[in-house]
Amino acid sequence: MRYREFTDLVDDVLGRAQGRLLVDELVLDALGGRTAGAALADGTEPREVWHALCDALGLPDARRWGSDPHRQAPPRPGQR
Repeated sequence: MRYREFTDLVDDVLGRAQGRLLVDELVLDALGGRTAGAALADGTEPREVWHALCDALGLPDARRWGSDPHRQAPPRPGQR
């Protein structure tokens, strides 16, 4: 997953305004007590950040990949 795909998913799944707020403000234990934005700035893979954000928000797999039926769900970190 690339950064652009991450931001597209944030906008599609969480809504542009709310999603961007969550990326900038929600502190995630799975990312070492950083926000998603801080983790991305520190070089954490967007895929790992996306899964951490979705897990923290309790989003089921069916909602994680937005409205595009052709979007492939990237594997979780540590999976191939």
